[in-house]
Amino acid sequence: MIRVVVVRDEGYFGVPVRAFLETEPDMHYVDTLPLGGDLAQRAAQLWPAVVVIDTQYMVSQVLPVADQLHTAIPSCSMLLLCDPSKRGMLPPRRWNGGLNFLIKDTSPAMLADTVRRLARGERVVSPMLQAASLNTDRGLSTRELEVLGLAAEGESVKEIAGRLYLSGGTVRNYLSAIISKTGARNRLDAIRIARKEGWLR
Repeated sequence: MIRVVVVRDEGYFGVPVRAFLETEPDMHYVDTLPLGGDLAQRAAQLWPAVVVIDTQYMVSQVLPVADQLHTAIPSCSMLLLCDPSKRGMLPPRRWNGGLNFLIKDTSPAMLADTVRRLARGERVVSPMLQAASLNTDRGLSTRELEVLGLAAEGESVKEIAGRLYLSGGTVRNYLSAIISKTGARNRLDAIRIARKEGWLR
Protein backbone atom coordinates (compact mmCIF):
# COMPACT_ATOMS: atom_id res chain seq x y z
CA MET A 1 0.00 0.00 0.00
CA ILE A 2 1.25 3.47 -0.90
CA ARG A 3 0.81 5.76 2.10
CA VAL A 4 -0.18 9.28 0.99
CA VAL A 5 -0.31 12.45 3.07
CA VAL A 6 -1.94 15.59 1.69
CA VAL A 7 -0.63 19.04 2.65
CA ARG A 8 -2.93 22.02 2.21
CA ASP A 9 -3.28 25.65 3.34
CA GLU A 10 -5.66 26.05 6.25
CA GLY A 11 -9.05 27.15 4.95
CA TYR A 12 -8.19 26.24 1.35
CA PHE A 13 -10.13 23.53 -0.44
CA GLY A 14 -8.51 22.77 -3.78
CA VAL A 15 -8.06 19.50 -5.64
CA PRO A 16 -10.09 16.68 -3.98
CA VAL A 17 -6.95 14.55 -3.62
CA ARG A 18 -8.43 12.37 -0.90
CA ALA A 19 -11.48 11.48 -3.00
CA PHE A 20 -9.26 10.78 -6.01
CA LEU A 21 -6.98 8.39 -4.14
CA GLU A 22 -9.29 6.61 -1.70
CA THR A 23 -10.81 4.62 -4.56
CA GLU A 24 -7.41 3.23 -5.55
CA PRO A 25 -6.90 -0.26 -4.07
CA ASP A 26 -3.12 0.13 -3.77
CA MET A 27 -3.22 3.50 -1.99
CA HIS A 28 -3.90 4.50 1.60
CA TYR A 29 -4.82 8.12 2.35
CA VAL A 30 -3.29 8.81 5.76
CA ASP A 31 -4.14 12.40 6.68
CA THR A 32 -4.33 16.03 5.56
CA LEU A 33 -1.89 18.35 7.30
CA PRO A 34 -1.81 22.16 7.26
CA LEU A 35 1.11 23.90 5.59
CA GLY A 36 2.82 25.23 8.69
CA GLY A 37 5.98 25.44 10.76
CA ASP A 38 5.75 21.97 12.35
CA LEU A 39 4.71 20.19 9.14
CA ALA A 40 7.90 18.16 8.73
CA GLN A 41 7.75 16.79 12.27
CA ARG A 42 4.05 15.90 12.00
CA ALA A 43 4.46 14.30 8.58
CA ALA A 44 7.47 12.25 9.75
CA GLN A 45 5.27 10.55 12.36
CA LEU A 46 2.94 9.31 9.59
CA TRP A 47 5.66 7.74 7.38
CA PRO A 48 4.14 8.59 3.99
CA ALA A 49 5.61 7.27 0.76
CA VAL A 50 4.26 10.32 -1.09
CA VAL A 51 3.25 13.79 0.10
CA VAL A 52 0.88 15.69 -2.21
CA ILE A 53 1.09 19.46 -1.66
CA ASP A 54 -1.99 21.38 -2.83
CA THR A 55 -1.50 25.04 -1.98
CA GLN A 56 -2.14 28.59 -3.14
CA TYR A 57 1.44 29.52 -2.26
CA MET A 58 4.03 30.01 -4.97
CA VAL A 59 6.76 27.45 -5.66
CA SER A 60 9.46 29.67 -4.15
CA GLN A 61 7.49 29.72 -0.89
CA VAL A 62 7.07 25.94 -0.88
CA LEU A 63 10.75 25.09 -1.52
CA PRO A 64 11.90 25.69 2.10
CA VAL A 65 9.04 23.47 3.32
CA ALA A 66 10.02 20.80 0.79
CA ASP A 67 13.62 20.92 2.05
CA GLN A 68 12.42 20.38 5.62
CA LEU A 69 10.19 17.48 4.55
CA HIS A 70 13.05 15.89 2.60
CA THR A 71 15.34 16.18 5.65
CA ALA A 72 12.73 14.69 8.00
CA ILE A 73 11.61 11.91 5.59
CA PRO A 74 14.41 11.27 3.05
CA SER A 75 12.62 8.29 1.47
CA CYS A 76 9.41 10.27 0.81
CA SER A 77 8.53 11.73 -2.60
CA MET A 78 6.80 15.11 -2.82
CA LEU A 79 4.31 16.24 -5.45
CA LEU A 80 3.32 19.89 -5.82
CA LEU A 81 0.09 20.63 -7.69
CA CYS A 82 0.65 23.80 -9.75
CA ASP A 83 -1.49 26.30 -11.63
CA PRO A 84 0.26 26.98 -14.97
CA SER A 85 -1.62 30.29 -15.33
CA LYS A 86 0.36 31.71 -12.38
CA ARG A 87 4.00 32.41 -13.18
CA GLY A 88 5.03 31.91 -9.57
CA MET A 89 3.66 28.36 -9.61
CA LEU A 90 5.86 27.15 -12.45
CA PRO A 91 8.75 24.74 -11.69
CA PRO A 92 12.19 26.31 -11.28
CA ARG A 93 14.34 26.02 -14.40
CA ARG A 94 17.08 24.38 -12.35
CA TRP A 95 15.90 22.34 -9.38
CA ASN A 96 17.66 19.26 -8.04
CA GLY A 97 15.53 18.74 -4.96
CA GLY A 98 12.95 16.06 -4.29
CA LEU A 99 9.95 18.08 -5.46
CA ASN A 100 7.82 16.92 -8.41
CA PHE A 101 5.26 18.98 -10.32
CA LEU A 102 1.79 18.26 -11.75
CA ILE A 103 -0.97 20.61 -12.92
CA LYS A 104 -3.83 21.23 -10.48
CA ASP A 105 -6.66 20.25 -12.83
CA THR A 106 -5.17 16.86 -13.63
CA SER A 107 -7.49 13.86 -13.91
CA PRO A 108 -7.92 11.37 -11.04
CA ALA A 109 -6.27 8.67 -13.20
CA MET A 110 -3.25 10.88 -13.93
CA LEU A 111 -2.85 11.82 -10.27
CA ALA A 112 -3.00 8.18 -9.19
CA ASP A 113 -0.53 7.13 -11.90
CA THR A 114 1.85 9.92 -10.85
CA VAL A 115 1.68 8.86 -7.19
CA ARG A 116 2.55 5.31 -8.24
CA ARG A 117 5.52 6.53 -10.29
CA LEU A 118 6.79 8.62 -7.38
CA ALA A 119 6.43 5.67 -5.01
CA ARG A 120 8.68 3.69 -7.41
CA GLY A 121 11.32 6.42 -7.14
CA GLU A 122 10.68 8.15 -10.47
CA ARG A 123 10.80 11.93 -10.97
CA VAL A 124 7.81 13.69 -12.53
CA VAL A 125 7.41 17.16 -14.03
CA SER A 126 4.30 17.81 -16.12
CA PRO A 127 5.41 18.63 -19.69
CA MET A 128 2.91 21.51 -19.77
CA LEU A 129 4.49 23.07 -16.67
CA GLN A 130 8.00 22.44 -17.96
CA ALA A 131 7.26 24.16 -21.28
CA ALA A 132 5.58 27.10 -19.57
CA SER A 133 8.57 27.47 -17.23
CA LEU A 134 11.06 27.57 -20.09
CA ASN A 135 9.02 30.15 -21.98
CA THR A 136 8.52 32.54 -19.06
CA ASP A 137 10.94 35.22 -17.93
CA ARG A 138 10.39 35.54 -14.20
CA GLY A 139 13.00 38.23 -13.62
CA LEU A 140 14.08 36.80 -10.25
CA SER A 141 15.94 33.55 -9.68
CA THR A 142 14.38 30.71 -7.70
CA ARG A 143 16.72 31.38 -4.76
CA GLU A 144 15.86 35.07 -4.79
CA LEU A 145 12.16 34.18 -4.75
CA GLU A 146 12.78 31.80 -1.82
CA VAL A 147 14.45 34.61 0.14
CA LEU A 148 11.73 37.09 -0.76
CA GLY A 149 8.99 34.59 0.09
CA LEU A 150 10.38 34.12 3.61
CA ALA A 151 10.78 37.88 3.99
CA ALA A 152 7.13 38.24 2.97
CA GLU A 153 6.22 35.92 5.85
CA GLY A 154 7.91 38.37 8.23
CA GLU A 155 11.10 36.41 8.84
CA SER A 156 14.25 38.34 9.72
CA VAL A 157 17.54 38.11 7.84
CA LYS A 158 18.87 35.80 10.57
CA GLU A 159 15.79 33.54 10.38
CA ILE A 160 15.94 33.39 6.58
CA ALA A 161 19.64 32.50 6.75
CA GLY A 162 18.86 29.67 9.17
CA ARG A 163 16.03 28.29 7.05
CA LEU A 164 18.04 28.32 3.81
CA TYR A 165 21.46 27.44 5.29
CA LEU A 166 22.98 30.73 4.13
CA SER A 167 25.01 33.42 5.86
CA GLY A 168 23.32 36.65 6.89
CA GLY A 169 25.49 38.55 4.43
CA THR A 170 24.38 36.32 1.56
CA VAL A 171 20.72 36.88 2.46
CA ARG A 172 21.27 40.65 2.55
CA ASN A 173 22.97 40.42 -0.86
CA TYR A 174 19.98 38.53 -2.25
CA LEU A 175 17.59 41.14 -0.86
CA SER A 176 19.64 43.96 -2.37
CA ALA A 177 19.64 42.20 -5.75
CA ILE A 178 15.87 41.66 -5.53
CA ILE A 179 15.25 45.34 -4.78
CA SER A 180 17.49 46.32 -7.68
CA LYS A 181 15.93 43.88 -10.18
CA THR A 182 12.35 44.81 -9.31
CA GLY A 183 13.06 48.55 -9.20
CA ALA A 184 11.59 48.62 -5.72
CA ARG A 185 12.21 51.30 -3.10
CA ASN A 186 12.78 48.78 -0.30
CA ARG A 187 12.06 45.22 0.77
CA LEU A 188 8.34 45.81 1.38
CA ASP A 189 7.97 47.41 -2.03
CA ALA A 190 9.76 44.43 -3.62
CA ILE A 191 7.29 42.07 -1.92
CA ARG A 192 4.38 44.17 -3.23
CA ILE A 193 5.78 44.07 -6.77
CA ALA A 194 6.43 40.32 -6.64
CA ARG A 195 2.86 39.67 -5.52
CA LYS A 196 1.48 41.92 -8.26
CA GLU A 197 3.54 40.00 -10.84
CA GLY A 198 2.24 36.66 -9.53
CA TRP A 199 5.62 35.47 -8.19
CA LEU A 200 4.42 35.32 -4.58
CA ARG A 201 1.05 34.70 -3.00
